[in-house]
Parts: sequence; structure tokens; C-alpha cells
Amino acid sequence: MNDHRSDKPLRPAVFLDRDGTIIEDRGDLARPAQVAFFADTFPALKRLSRFFELFIVTNQSGVSKGAMTMEDVQRVNAHVVSELARFDIRIREVYVCPHKRDDGCGCIKPKPYFLRQAETDHGIDPKRSFAIGDHPHDVAFAENAGAGGIYVLSGHGEKHRDELTGDVVVVGGIREAADRIMLTAGKIQSHENH
Repeated sequence: MNDHRSDKPLRPAVFLDRDGTIIEDRGDLARPAQVAFFADTFPALKRLSRFFELFIVTNQSGVSKGAMTMEDVQRVNAHVVSELARFDIRIREVYVCPHKRDDGCGCIKPKPYFLRQAETDHGIDPKRSFAIGDHPHDVAFAENAGAGGIYVLSGHGEKHRDELTGDVVVVGGIREAADRIMLTAGKIQSHENH
């Protein structure tokens, strides 16, 4: 039961894909030294963090395939979180699905498992939240939870663009995604104020 949270307003959040969205996609990352941030990541997330809780949601099927261990993934994630913290960007939590798509797990994107978990554990409002990623699954992950999805062309985004269905917001990268979210949030705020 989360009755102790019922008196607190639900918070909006941004759920960030990791590889290809905030860092370069270099395959199965097993060491922090392999991490390369996009230059726009720091200013974009700094802007977002003023209004949104930030989460990372990442599918790391290399664990299930035996290419790396969960400990490797956790070390890389800890490095990403600590580098962002140097710029006063707080990642509330990192959610990892270590499974292959054909494992039949309940947590792999586009299933909204981790967004629902954040909703329960951190008092997040999906309807005022967004997910950003470079794969159609990232957009579907948002839609399946009632959040807004933004597709970036960085990482594998260009390659998978033809797989998008419906009316999807498509932007160049994390900076443009942050711009779009801030614009949308501004519209929501001004609408609520009238």
C-alpha cells in the first residue's frame, strides 16, 4: 500500500533510453571506459531535471546472451549516473531488463513494467511523463503507459525509422527531445493555469 503518498501530488518524469539516446551506442558495454556521452546530453538533461524526475530504462540483452554480466551493466550504469551527477543531474533510478526479446519476460520494453514501477515507487504521473529513445519500442513503451513518446534519430534511430507506426514525434537527438518536452510541458502548465 502506498497510502503515505496519497497526500503528495504525483510528479512528472522523463524515462530515458541509455544507448543511442544519452550515450553513443557501442554495442554491449562491459566497462565504464567504453561510455561516450553525446555532447547535448548534459545541457538537455539539466534543463529537464528542473521540472521532471529522471529515470533511465535500458534493455541489456547482452546479459542474457552471455556477452556481459549484470555486474558489468551495473558498473557502466553507476558511471553514467555519477558523470551526470557532476553536472547536478540526478537520475532517480536506473531500470535494467537483462533479457532477450524471445525470453518472454515481463519487463522488456515496450512493456510498461518499469514505468509502472516508477509510478508506484516514486509517485510518478504517467500522463504528464515522457519517454525518449532511438527504437520504436521506446515510443511504444511510453504509449503503453499513457505517457508521451519521443523518437530520436541518434543511435539506431535512423535505421529503425521506417518501423514507426502512427503519429510519432521524431527529433534529431536528446537536445531537440528536451526542447519538445519543455514546449509541451509549458503548454500543459499554461492550460492548467487557465
